[in-house]
Amino acid sequence: MLILVANLGSTSFKFKLLDMEQNGAEVARGGYERIGQKDSPYKTHGDVIDVILKQIGRKPDAIGFKAVHGGPISGAVRVTDEVIAVQEQFADVAPAHNPPYIAAMRAFKHKLPDVPQVAAFETAFHQTIPLSRQVYAIPHEWTEKLGIRRYGFHGASHRYIATRVPELVGRENSKRIISCHLGGSCSICAIENGKSVANSFGMTAQSGVPHNNRVGDFDTFALLKLTKQYSLDEIFKKLSKEGGMFGMSGVSPDMRDIEKAAANGDKRAKLALDAFVESVRSFIGSYLVILGGCDVLVFTGGIGENGVAIREAICRNLEWAGIALDPAKNQVRGREEKISKVESKTEIWIVPTNEELVVARLTESVLNAN
Repeated sequence: MLILVANLGSTSFKFKLLDMEQNGAEVARGGYERIGQKDSPYKTHGDVIDVILKQIGRKPDAIGFKAVHGGPISGAVRVTDEVIAVQEQFADVAPAHNPPYIAAMRAFKHKLPDVPQVAAFETAFHQTIPLSRQVYAIPHEWTEKLGIRRYGFHGASHRYIATRVPELVGRENSKRIISCHLGGSCSICAIENGKSVANSFGMTAQSGVPHNNRVGDFDTFALLKLTKQYSLDEIFKKLSKEGGMFGMSGVSPDMRDIEKAAANGDKRAKLALDAFVESVRSFIGSYLVILGGCDVLVFTGGIGENGVAIREAICRNLEWAGIALDPAKNQVRGREEKISKVESKTEIWIVPTNEELVVARLTESVLNAN
């Protein structure tokens, strides 16, 4: 079975074609950026689909989507009109993700009507989080009737970590994992015996740790102050486009640019780095309490896999918790590597994630079950 896995953003379309008869071996991959922008030859995600199908030179047996927010729908499910309708209902809280996925699902249905589609929702891995960590302290009817609660995201990435780490260190040595997915979008996940028990994301993927240009956690009552100067549309545009590392640093949403500016003496860039590190450390501290310690601390995602200085800053002075980073071993980028000191009670690993493989496996499972 050849499965085309689609990973979409508001202006991007990345894909991998995986051969499941060869244990998910990669047959093809590609990525397209700046979709819909003035200088782009691709006006819609549908335009990119035509290019991708021509590029791979064959029709896939199935299409798997790393879908984001399905509200009450979780897990991996066949894409139907009903599933698309629910995604539309939650598009207002996932504005950068749900609309392009909906557009792509419809475009694929039009272009390849006989090829089954599966949506593997990012929230699925976090269904095992206890309810006490899912609810907000809000009127209960908001939770029950409107579905306002903490969902958790980056499920495919954290699920991969939950399966890959035991292969590296053994199941008995990886019962308590703290997974740090740090990139353009960031989240921290507490994993106990292979299951998610806490995640830094909340109702939306705009929450938790600061992201490249998304604000992360934010006191909603600050809106009372902001609405005196801005409209709600302006406020939410700024929070989702001009916040995060970009908003704090004033330099760039890219961590590499911010680190360079900080090294050259830019105080705002240095403050942004410090705030990012503090946020990650605060979640790690919380999850040490939830898990009762940590067997393996994992860094993944673009920053997690390549951010030598960021990893060192996050792990600094955590020896009291049994977490001791080896600075020499830490001089690694983009490959699977153990970077903890020999005497560290917690193993520290860099593990490049493979979200597409997880989505492909879930897609295959759904189709086989049907």
